[in-house]
Amino acid sequence: SLEHFFKYIPQTVKRIAVLDRTKEPGALAEPLYLDVKTAFYGRQDFQPVIVGGRYALGGKDIVPSHIVAVYDNLKAEQPKDGFTVGIVDDVTFKSLPIGGADIDTTPAGTTACKFWGLGSDGTVGANKSAIKIIGDKTEMYAQAYFAYDSKKSGGITMSHLRFGKQPIKSPYLIHKADFISCSQQSYVNKYDLLAGLKANGTFLLNCTWTEEELEEKLPGAMKRYIAENKINFYIVNAVKIAQDLGLGGRFNMIMQSAFFKLANIIPLENAVKYLKDAVVGSYGNKGQKIIDMNNAAIDQGIEASIKVAVPESWKGAADEAAAAKDAPEFIKNILEPMNRQEGDALPVSAFAGMEDGTFPVGTAAYEKRGIAILVPEWQAENCIQCNQCAFVCPHASIRPVLADEEEVKNAPEGFAVKAALGAKGLSYRMAVSPLDCAGCGNCADICPAKQKALIMKPLETQLEQARLWEYATSVSAKANPVNKKTVKGSQFEQPLLEFSGACAGCGETPYAKLVTQLFGDRMMISNATGCSSIWGASAPAIPYTTNHRGHGPAWANSLFEDNAEFGLGMFLGTKAVRENLASDIEAALASGVSAELEAVFSEWLETRNTGEGSRERADKIIAILEEEKGGNELLNKIASSADFLVKRSQWIFGGDGWAYDIGYGGLDHVLASGEDVNVLVFDTEVYSNTGGQSSKSTPAAAIAQFAASGKKTKKKDLGLMAMSYGYVYVAQIAMGADKNQTLKAIAEAEAYPGPSLIIAYAPCINHGLRAGMGCSQQETKRAVEAGYWSTYRYNPLLKEAGKNPFILDSKEPSGNFQEFLMGEVRYSSLKRQYPEFADALFAKTEQDAKERLESYKKLAGL
Repeated sequence: SLEHFFKYIPQTVKRIAVLDRTKEPGALAEPLYLDVKTAFYGRQDFQPVIVGGRYALGGKDIVPSHIVAVYDNLKAEQPKDGFTVGIVDDVTFKSLPIGGADIDTTPAGTTACKFWGLGSDGTVGANKSAIKIIGDKTEMYAQAYFAYDSKKSGGITMSHLRFGKQPIKSPYLIHKADFISCSQQSYVNKYDLLAGLKANGTFLLNCTWTEEELEEKLPGAMKRYIAENKINFYIVNAVKIAQDLGLGGRFNMIMQSAFFKLANIIPLENAVKYLKDAVVGSYGNKGQKIIDMNNAAIDQGIEASIKVAVPESWKGAADEAAAAKDAPEFIKNILEPMNRQEGDALPVSAFAGMEDGTFPVGTAAYEKRGIAILVPEWQAENCIQCNQCAFVCPHASIRPVLADEEEVKNAPEGFAVKAALGAKGLSYRMAVSPLDCAGCGNCADICPAKQKALIMKPLETQLEQARLWEYATSVSAKANPVNKKTVKGSQFEQPLLEFSGACAGCGETPYAKLVTQLFGDRMMISNATGCSSIWGASAPAIPYTTNHRGHGPAWANSLFEDNAEFGLGMFLGTKAVRENLASDIEAALASGVSAELEAVFSEWLETRNTGEGSRERADKIIAILEEEKGGNELLNKIASSADFLVKRSQWIFGGDGWAYDIGYGGLDHVLASGEDVNVLVFDTEVYSNTGGQSSKSTPAAAIAQFAASGKKTKKKDLGLMAMSYGYVYVAQIAMGADKNQTLKAIAEAEAYPGPSLIIAYAPCINHGLRAGMGCSQQETKRAVEAGYWSTYRYNPLLKEAGKNPFILDSKEPSGNFQEFLMGEVRYSSLKRQYPEFADALFAKTEQDAKERLESYKKLAGL
């Protein structure tokens, strides 16, 4: 308190610096600073110089050298007031310079370790286990902090671990490491992995390369650092070991046991025992087979690391000249540094001109993350050109391409094509982007060809396809030869959501991508916070993009509790502008215009609220206006609002946590308004983005956070509640079960002149699919076949026509409900953990589903 401040501060103090923690620039007058200055106001006996400053801007670390900079500032003849630390402010010049060497206040004997990983590869989980082992089983102090990319399971992770015999008081990330581990070999060319690794430190790299191949594969800067700093360099092929053991891409235990061996923090035999005990605690509910596989991974990880004999020649290793890239300034100056984890070092001037917070669209296309282990290889001779693989791809990294004779002739070597079915004179290719693919394998899994037209191959064998992808996506846009509201035809439309940060196999993004292919050139999206806001706009990359004409979705994020209202506000704002535009057009017609302009104006007034053909009608008006407006004030006014000639397709996106729970009140309000908005709910039946908490969409028996022993109450029927209004279009869809019904429902909802609600079943990594997320589309199919999920459409327009508005699209269940449940860990783990009441809960959730289906049958008149 200030009372204590005055009591204990020496009267000899001449200068005081007050640091306020903030995440926003704000005004210079921070609360604590003002309190201290006010306390000294009017005092004659004690009047030190008082200056204030801000730290933690943007959540940045404050390290000892920053505090030294504050003291250095106080020593200056005229100390800087209103200063900042931790940033480089080259615009207002308020930041304090950091002088001298980086200060390391870590107590002697503390071991600092940094682990680079990929979301879902198990690195973070293994490190949590390690910190618990050392903290619980030894007398050492332990500290851990886990930094995550905002992307989902394919994002970068960095684990910062400290161990020591003295208390650890460093409230900041590790900048001086004794040990660094990297689980992804692709990172060697993306990040400065060895930054801060101490001389004689240890570096462990998981890679498929041999010692001999390192000479070619490692960048020059890394080789020089290793040689000059006498780094103990080890490699381990954890990927192969994990695959041989049946662990797939989960090689975390291999890396962890190698860490305990190399870091030598505790005796190795103790580490092995503790690791195996931890395996039982972590995976005991998944069966003895999983325990045995992880134990084998620990044993092999101990023996598998190979120490690299670093040649003296590495001290003179040359950097490979980087290929010149034709990329926008935003990509070179902001996206690339941020993706290299160097965003904190960007000066304030880097963001000049972006003060309103908007980012350009389509920037995800420049990331080229290369995170997949396996990617699809197209077998042209087997392909039946159904386009289903592109339809289900969560990342839009596989697409059908139509090329004319000249484009095929000029194509690079290896650009295989075949005659396009239904598009005379054009050639067809299924293009694959290996560096944008997340490697889920859904495309190969659902391929219906007698002999698979897609085969999953190691990423390294497919890198040449990147060059062919660039050419494929550069060919001229062709008129769609097929109805775009069919599965095949929809995929000849450019996806305007591409290369998102979603998990491999994500069940949400295929729906959103499809909507952009149908209506993306005139879409507006209000997106609730959650998974869809993260994969939809993870700074610095925006996956929403534009077509060859520069048209694409306008996207904005809002909070859980008000996203529906936010989307309604977007619609009402557009509606008001378009109503004024209609008034101007009516006035222009009344004042007299040419016959040609009269015809297109009249057509527009009659069809202005019809989405189909809206772009084409607007284009006709704009072309004639350009020729005829001249000095006519009214026509020029209409031309200035030409963007609004196109009917906007207003969408409101969000997950079940938003729609069923926190944002339900707003959603209900918007649906009740009767306005022409479309709501798409990605129903994962759990709060996916925040770690898997139970929502009102979670069915009985499912295990989730806050429902650790299985949820006891049944799933809320959001669709049935919305149908009670009678004027809301409602549909439940399941892409993997019925692609045509999915398309039909989305098209009908958008065309319906009122509120629409689409609830889309979306398998999620939190479900724990036993078949893996590479079978998420098949899992959706099994959900419908088992009667777990039903597909239907409720169209009020049918009621007006004297027909039954409710159509039950899914057939009578043919699958085994209990077998479906046992295919997902969220259910099967209940049986292992709580066998005494699991069967009763399984019976309840099956009965709930049957009762739900019976209510739908009654509505359908069956």
